Amino acid sequence: MLYNLLAPLGDDFIFFNLFRYLTFRTGCAIMTALVICFLIGPGMIRWLKSKQGSASNIREYLEEAHAKKAGTPTMGGLMVLISVTISTLLWADLSNHYVWIALMVMVGFGLIGFGDDYLKLTKKNSKGLSGKLKLVAQVSIGLIATLWVMHVAPETLNHHVAIPFFKSLFLNLGWFFIPWAVVVMVGASNAVNLTDGLDGLAIVPVAIAAACFGLIAYLVGNAIYSDYLQIPFVPGTGELAILCGALVGAAMGFLWYNAPPAMVFMGDTGSLSMGGVLGAMAVITKHELVLAIIGGLFVLETVSVIVQVASFKLTGKRVFRMAPLHHHYEKKGWSEPTVVIRFWIIAVILALIGLSTLKLR
Repeated sequence: MLYNLLAPLGDDFIFFNLFRYLTFRTGCAIMTALVICFLIGPGMIRWLKSKQGSASNIREYLEEAHAKKAGTPTMGGLMVLISVTISTLLWADLSNHYVWIALMVMVGFGLIGFGDDYLKLTKKNSKGLSGKLKLVAQVSIGLIATLWVMHVAPETLNHHVAIPFFKSLFLNLGWFFIPWAVVVMVGASNAVNLTDGLDGLAIVPVAIAAACFGLIAYLVGNAIYSDYLQIPFVPGTGELAILCGALVGAAMGFLWYNAPPAMVFMGDTGSLSMGGVLGAMAVITKHELVLAIIGGLFVLETVSVIVQVASFKLTGKRVFRMAPLHHHYEKKGWSEPTVVIRFWIIAVILALIGLSTLKLR
């Protein structure tokens, strides 16, 4: 909004030229989201506690290990959702289609998570919405977003997937791009959801991935940099750096309250929305496969669940002591902070590997 209102004044007042710079607006988006999160955090935590009452927010099979967390309010991802949305609307170019696509996915998935979390609070159980209903809603939003992306993307790229480590190598999926993109968004959303099981575990890898995709969006949207790096050039994606910056700022603000011992959990409101928007940005920037590297921690957590379920159904035996993977290490005797910090280190390493694909071609 501020860009649309103030940038045109740059011709008459030199100060307003600042609003034309993507880097300036991204920095402002980071700080705005951070400050909003700090300001609304305490009040929102009090409100969530009043709504939760005696409702259980701990899975039955974890009640013994996480008994001390009983009573900690969930749905804290709402503060991230509010902070990112307001910050993005303030600092992004609101005539940019990609900004609205990403916001639609984030808010849409967030509403699904909100409904799930709200039922958990009001019905006083830990199950919430049915898995089938959540999946149908996610696929519907992902489908709308995919068709919108295909409509506004360059014709030479709207059905294509870029292959990392290779110069200008694209796989033309044709109409199969639609299910591919939907799977990326829905898969990323649920992968972050599975990772969100310990204090601070998911929010830092989300911030790392958002920072990486902020850089990727900036480079992909710049003709000079994309040509130099031999990565796809998608005009307009640079504005997504602002949303990514807002997500980083909000994530850091949320971590203030989610750091061990957590004062609030993000719930599905946060995990579904943040994972979904990361998937949407990967689809828009044509870096879906790079997301699997940068967000490799989320992939590992998801694969651990798939392997555990498949193994138990086929052989009656479990590969891990408990899935997702972070609970396996808890069962092995690792303390919660140890698991969290080591998983953060893995997320940083995978992010660096993912970013290296921009140059190693």
